[in-house]
Amino acid sequence: MLKVAVIEDDIPTSKQLKSWIESAKSGVRVDQWFTRDDAEAAIEREVYDLVILDIELGRERHAGVAIINAINKKRGTPVLVVSAMPATIYRSIMKALDAWDYLQKTTFEEADFIETFLEILRAAKPQGNGKETPVVETQEELSIDPLRQRTPLWRGQRVNLPLTAQRILAALHQKRGQVVSYEELFQVVKSGRNRDNIRKHVSIIRDAFREVDPEFDSIENIPMRGFRWAENTGGNGQ
Repeated sequence: MLKVAVIEDDIPTSKQLKSWIESAKSGVRVDQWFTRDDAEAAIEREVYDLVILDIELGRERHAGVAIINAINKKRGTPVLVVSAMPATIYRSIMKALDAWDYLQKTTFEEADFIETFLEILRAAKPQGNGKETPVVETQEELSIDPLRQRTPLWRGQRVNLPLTAQRILAALHQKRGQVVSYEELFQVVKSGRNRDNIRKHVSIIRDAFREVDPEFDSIENIPMRGFRWAENTGGNGQ
C-alpha cells in the first residue's frame, strides 16, 4: 500500500489535499500531520512513498525546511511542497533542498495537483526497486533525466524547473533541430492544453536557463507552429 504524508497546519487545506490524493490513486493511505513535531516523529518511524508539505507551520515560518532536511537525512523520500510563499522565490530554494516540485497555493487547480502528484509517484518508483535508471545525456552542454526528475544540468550548473517544464524541455531537446508542434507539446503537459499555457512553460524554461547563463538562446519560437531547440546556437545567441 502506498503511504503519503500530508503536512499542513490548515485543516481545510489538509482535507482537500487528502481528498485529491484519494481520488487520484486508489488504495493509498494518507496520514495528516499538522505540527512540525508530529511530522518529524512520523517521518522517523514511518516509510512514506511521498511527503506533501507546507513551508510555514503555525508560528514557524520555515518549519518545512527543517522537515525536508530531516527527510533527506533519513531516507530521501520525494517531497512536494505546497505553499503560499511566492514560487518565484521559493521554487529555487526548495529545489536546492532536493524537493521534487513546488506548487504555489491559489495558483493551481485540482488537475494540476493530481498531475504533479502522479508524475512524482511514477518517477520515484524506480528508487524503491533497487534499480538505477541511467542519466540521459543528450549532448555535452545539457544533461536531462525526465524519468527520475533529476534537476537538468546546463554546462554543469543546475537548472531549477518544475516537472511539466522538464517534460517540455525533454521533448524539445529530444528533437533538437526540428520543430516540435504545439499539438505534440499538448501531449506532454497533460492539462492546460492550449498555446498560451505552452508559451508560459517555455518562458519559464528560458528564464531558468538564463539564471545560470544570461546568453542562453537555444529555444526558438516558430510562429504559428511551435518551438525548436536550435542545435547550432550553443546557447550563446549565435
